[in-house]
Amino acid sequence: MSATTLLIPTDTGDLPGLLWLPENLEQPVPGLVVLQEIFGLSDYMQQRCADLAVLGYAVLAPQLFARLDPPVVGLEDGDDAESWLADGMDLAELLPWERAEADALASLNALRAHGTVDAERVGLLGFCYGGGLAFTTAAAAAREERPPSLLISYYGSALPTVLDQAEDVIVPSLHHFGTADAFIPLDQVTRIREAVTAGGTREQVRFELHDGAGHAFDNPHPALHHAPASEAAWQQTLGFLAETMPTRV
Repeated sequence: MSATTLLIPTDTGDLPGLLWLPENLEQPVPGLVVLQEIFGLSDYMQQRCADLAVLGYAVLAPQLFARLDPPVVGLEDGDDAESWLADGMDLAELLPWERAEADALASLNALRAHGTVDAERVGLLGFCYGGGLAFTTAAAAAREERPPSLLISYYGSALPTVLDQAEDVIVPSLHHFGTADAFIPLDQVTRIREAVTAGGTREQVRFELHDGAGHAFDNPHPALHHAPASEAAWQQTLGFLAETMPTRV
């Protein structure tokens, strides 16, 4: 399944995004804004978006790194994993968080406004860098009194630093973390769980720990991938979507 380009209106001009639509559209469908890893809209990210469109979702992935000079779509997987990771981290640091959050919020509103989409059923899904960005975007949208329908965050790397916003993230949420994540150690993961679940009192928040998995375990690169965790997390994600924002596929 291929994507088309959608220009996302923002306060500083249009930002390009990639849009995947289900086939044989006959009525408005739920939508998902997918927020990228530090590697941009890589082939892996685009495949995840296409997978979701096959299930009946309209999927919009903003090209956040198009803000950079020169613009970046996605980094190719590098044989030198350390250099590849360093390049990705450098890109993320070049884009101010406030700018990325504003663009993510604009993407949410652009997908709601798309003629094929049920504006009342649009959620956020983010991976790594995008997992933290999805969390703060959900909080920002709630403060504007139009929260997303749901939040799914895969090992949100910024979460330890933004937990003061947890009380604003009021929507059904799913968080994935690996127990062997060297970037977000288990004591920090425990602190994140306490904050996002409000000490276990928020029944709408699910928190999944994946034994033995490191950071970015869903990424297929050999330096990161953990096959059992990737499969389990994806099935949990699909189950969560089917329960909270089902399609008719």
